[in-house]
Amino acid sequence: MIDKPGVDERLLAAEVAAAWGVDVADLVFLPVGLDGNAWAYRVDTSDGARYFLKLRRGEFTRSAVLLPGFLRAQGVRQVVAPIDLPGGGTGREFGAYQLLLYPFRDGGSLWSRGLTDRQWIEYGEFLRRLHAVTPSADIAAVLPVETYRSSAGERLRTLGGEAAASEALGAFWDRYGAALHRLSETVDDLASRVTRGRHVICHADIHPGNLIADGDGPLHVVDWDAPILAPPERDLMFVHSTDFGDHPIDARRAALFRQGYGPGEPDPTLLSYYRSERHLDDVAVFLRSILDPGASPESRANDLHWLTRIAETVADPGYANGGARAT
Repeated sequence: MIDKPGVDERLLAAEVAAAWGVDVADLVFLPVGLDGNAWAYRVDTSDGARYFLKLRRGEFTRSAVLLPGFLRAQGVRQVVAPIDLPGGGTGREFGAYQLLLYPFRDGGSLWSRGLTDRQWIEYGEFLRRLHAVTPSADIAAVLPVETYRSSAGERLRTLGGEAAASEALGAFWDRYGAALHRLSETVDDLASRVTRGRHVICHADIHPGNLIADGDGPLHVVDWDAPILAPPERDLMFVHSTDFGDHPIDARRAALFRQGYGPGEPDPTLLSYYRSERHLDDVAVFLRSILDPGASPESRANDLHWLTRIAETVADPGYANGGARAT
C-alpha cells in the first residue's frame, strides 16, 4: 500500500525488537503491494542485518503462516518463509494488526525488469517442484480448496452503482462499466465449463511482482498470503498470460519455462477462467479501495491507474481470444 498504516512506528519498532530479539536501528516504510489490508517495512538492525516486516489488519490465514515453512522443509528453496519467534510460533499481535517477519532479499521484484533466460528456467523448476509437493494432513487442513465459485461478480454489482455516482469513478464507469459486467458474465460461463482437474498446492499469485532476484541471481518467491489447493493452471495462468509484468511470455520464454517445468499443455478453458476471474477480482478490489473515503489522493491515483489498465484490457475486442494461452 502507498498509504502508511495508522500505527505509532516507535511502538511498532519496539514490538519487533521485543518479539524477535533484534536491535532495531531503523524502520523504513515500503510503499509496495496492492492489498488494502497489508503494509510492509524494512527493518534495519544495529549489526547491519535487514528484515522484511509485514503488517496485516486482522489475522493472517493459517495457510499463509504455516505453508512457507513446510515448503522450505520439503526442499523448495525459493520460498521466503516467515521467521519463527524465539519463544515459539510465528506471528505476533500488535493491536488490531498481526506481524510477520521475513528475511530481506535484495534485488527487487521482476515485474518491471523481467526474468533472464536462466530465471525463466528456474521459474519452471520452482513451479514443478511446488506442484509436486504432497501436503501433510496439517497443511491440507488449512489450505482452501478450489470451488470455481467467485464472489467477485457480486462485489462488482454491489459497487457499480456507487462507482457510477461518484466523482472519482463516474467517468471511468461510463466508459468501462458495460465491459466489466460482461466480464462477470464471462467468468460465470467459464466456471460452468471448466473440467475439474487434479489439485496441487498453488501459490495463487505467482506473477513476476512476487519474484525477487538480484540481477541474474536465484529467485525468491514472496507473498504467500492466499495459497490454495487447485489445478496447476491456477499458477500457470500467470506464466501464460500477457497481462502480468512488463516482459510477459513469448515463444522463446515459453520454451525456457518448459525446460524447467516439463512437457504438457495447460487446459485453455481453465487458463481463461483464472485470467478472467483474477481481472474481475482485481476490479472489485480497486473499486472498493478508490471509494474508500480514507484513501489519500496518491493512493486513489495509483489504484485508478491499475484499474484502468485492467479495464482497457477487458474492453479490447480480442480479450476473449488472447492473453491467457498455452504458448
